[in-house]
Amino acid sequence: MTALIIEDELPAARRLAKLLNDLDATITIARTLTSVGDTVTYLRQQPSLDLIFSDIQLSDGLSFEVFRQVEPRCPIIFTTAYDEYAVQAFKLNSLDYLLKPIVPAELAAALAKYRKTTLPPSLFDYGQLATALSQSKRTYRQRFLIAYHDTYLTIPASDVAYFYSEHKITRLVCPDGKWFPLPETLDQLVDQLDPQHFFRANRQCITSVGSIAAIHKHFNGRLKLDLHSAAPEDIFVSRERADEFKEWLNR
Repeated sequence: MTALIIEDELPAARRLAKLLNDLDATITIARTLTSVGDTVTYLRQQPSLDLIFSDIQLSDGLSFEVFRQVEPRCPIIFTTAYDEYAVQAFKLNSLDYLLKPIVPAELAAALAKYRKTTLPPSLFDYGQLATALSQSKRTYRQRFLIAYHDTYLTIPASDVAYFYSEHKITRLVCPDGKWFPLPETLDQLVDQLDPQHFFRANRQCITSVGSIAAIHKHFNGRLKLDLHSAAPEDIFVSRERADEFKEWLNR
């Protein structure tokens, strides 16, 4: 099976590709595209695809604009962080969808469904979906409920300095350096957090924009981050992700 991923949040795209390969090692990812324009150009070349995974909100508009310009030649599974009102539109149009953060069992069920589908993708009403989504809004994690001794605390996402993983423990770190353990992994958190405010710096750290005190050029194109609340180890952004990180800061 050859699949195309349309997703403008690269960490989410990488996680989806990994989940797909974990479920079925024979799945090949043809490309990962991040914009309406690039996707239209690619699909007009009529590549051989079996399945498309498409986010809704791309860097330059809704992905439905792609399928209004180029008739899809294979089934599409949409990935979305929109609210329940918008999800109803997917049900009405007989489309499958995956609500972010993507759960492996739901991804497996969606793959099984599309292996059995006989409904031509051209029958889907993308205009109706676009209208429904225009009345909806994308939602991200707003707060964290923390078990603390014999009580519970709520910490707004906007008050988090960074998340750090060490020895299989995920830490939520506050600006004053105090931290609390979380049950989620960083892979799960990166799909829940607003990408305007949080960035996956590396395998161990998701940082908020407000926690970055300084950025230093480092050996081999890497960037070294100084955080206002110091992390247990130095935080580096790889050469491969340095440009993406700078673009994130420059929005």
